[in-house]
Amino acid sequence: MAQRVQIVLTDDLDDSKADGTVTFAYAGTSYEIDLSDSNRNSLEEALAPYIAAARKVSAGRRSGGGKRRSGSGATATEIRAWAVDQGMNVSSRGRVSSEVREAYENAHA
Repeated sequence: MAQRVQIVLTDDLDDSKADGTVTFAYAGTSYEIDLSDSNRNSLEEALAPYIAAARKVSAGRRSGGGKRRSGSGATATEIRAWAVDQGMNVSSRGRVSSEVREAYENAHA
């Protein structure tokens, strides 16, 4: 038996048919909202003066500045160095795997 799954978006403001999902960020938190074209236009009009006056931030830049730290306060460089000392296979660049981060957190708890 064949099945067809149909996803119907409903506008989160007024329960009308939504035409799409809008993603935006404010105060360090990202949000998604399903909106009709009319409500999306209203949101864009409301934000237009703020967007016009704002600076764009690239995806790699964080407003907080500094290096990302783990729950224990360690940077990726510190976790990498610990992992190498433990004989773990870890890349010298890029994101530290969740397994290595978890092992570091467990060892330093």
